Amino acid sequence: MLKILIVDDEPLARARLTQLLGDAAAQVPLAIAGEADGGRTALAAADRLAPDIVLLDIQMPDMAGIEVARHLAARERPPAVIFVTAYDEHALEAFEVQALDYLLKPVRLERLVAALQRAQRLRPHDPKLQEVARSLRAARTHLTVSERGKMILVPVDEIVYLRAELKYVTIRTAAREYLTEESLSSLEAEFGERFVRIHRNALVARKSIHGFQRVKGGAGGGEAGDGHWEVLLKELPERLPISRRQWPTVKAAARPGTSAAVDP
Repeated sequence: MLKILIVDDEPLARARLTQLLGDAAAQVPLAIAGEADGGRTALAAADRLAPDIVLLDIQMPDMAGIEVARHLAARERPPAVIFVTAYDEHALEAFEVQALDYLLKPVRLERLVAALQRAQRLRPHDPKLQEVARSLRAARTHLTVSERGKMILVPVDEIVYLRAELKYVTIRTAAREYLTEESLSSLEAEFGERFVRIHRNALVARKSIHGFQRVKGGAGGGEAGDGHWEVLLKELPERLPISRRQWPTVKAAARPGTSAAVDP
């Protein structure tokens, strides 16, 4: 029997899906595990209820359905996701190309039954949510990290910098550090408007750049004696080195009025 979680910020839409699922139960064995009225509550409900299928609205005020699905996909045993959408034809084509299933509002019973039957056949890592998100330019508002068996949401707006270290990337906020297995290059591709690369192993939030400090080099002359620039951060006392190659890009990315100084 399929356990189904209904996610929609509109009570009437949830009631409609509940009624349709009751009718669909005659053709597909199912049980409604619960409901959620937003993205964050949906993630908490999914962790608590462990549904087999999530009927997920795309347009919600707190977190878009595409992002919710990406966070669900990071779970150890992710549920199948069926989007409920009023998106236009071009977006629907993107879903179809990636083998995603969707229900177009207003939902029809026969279409719901077909989607449930199809979801039963999907592998855990289908649909390809990352590719769909990129095709729709749907950047996340949060990153998912795992700590002690729990999934934690880190707001992207609170991230000061991202730094690659060995096989992990450190996510640094003003409060603490987190680790993620996502690559620095993929994070840069998704959040390039928010972050600027200062070094081959580090991205810094543009809004967190307070200024630059020139650190003089040693007494050897040449490149070693030329020194280098470092980023001064608004939220943290750390100073992060800027590679010579990235310095022009970082300087250009700084907001007007950003200070620059040279160590005495």
